[in-house]
Amino acid sequence: MPSSSSSVFRLLPKFATGVALAVVLAACSDSGGETTRLSDGGDRVEQAGVDPVTTASVDIPRADGNVDMDEVLKPGPLKEMALGDPDAPVKIVEYMSMTCPHCADFHNNTFKQIVTDYVDTGKVQFIVREFPFDPRATAAIMLARCAPEEQFFPMVDVLLQQQSTWARAQDAARALLDISKLAGFTQESFEACLTNQQLVDDVNAVRTRAASEFGVSSTPTFLINGKRYSGNMSVERMSALIDSML
Repeated sequence: MPSSSSSVFRLLPKFATGVALAVVLAACSDSGGETTRLSDGGDRVEQAGVDPVTTASVDIPRADGNVDMDEVLKPGPLKEMALGDPDAPVKIVEYMSMTCPHCADFHNNTFKQIVTDYVDTGKVQFIVREFPFDPRATAAIMLARCAPEEQFFPMVDVLLQQQSTWARAQDAARALLDISKLAGFTQESFEACLTNQQLVDDVNAVRTRAASEFGVSSTPTFLINGKRYSGNMSVERMSALIDSML
């Protein structure tokens, strides 16, 4: 993680494709029973894969740990980006990295259906929090944060749909600027966002708290009603998990 927001902007064009992919793939986790080794800034951690159980012919992940949901839901330094009724019986907090292919797969193939079936029907409140593993992921989530609040989720959606165009680009700054212009950014507002020291500090603080207090070490990680689940989930598996809590 860069130590200053200005270095986020400077690093973007120089962040080599091979390095970016190596970091991202090491940081992401997908559902499975194997142990996943992760590296971040030279520090190695281990996290066991998801141990599946079967309910109604659908494999759903078994929690790999417990969390204090009251602590999880306490406000952090950034405004909570949430969808759904705060009084919904199921609370889902997702920690994600914008350059993580498994996060993109979840948001492109699972998230919208979960919103339709459970968030819009008052059964789930869904909160998205940042857990970037590299400068490009930090820059992307900062840009989503700098957009008007009502554009946060649409911008995250577009960035994840087009992940390969900027996460692998030789000139990531140009690729991200081109996408950001669709949300009304100018060259000046784009640079102002990526040189916002307070914002990058707050993003880092969200990630640090997730790792130190809630045991998050890979993405996507879901904290759901006091349980921690690591790895991507299909619509069927997440639906089965939510149904088991209703």
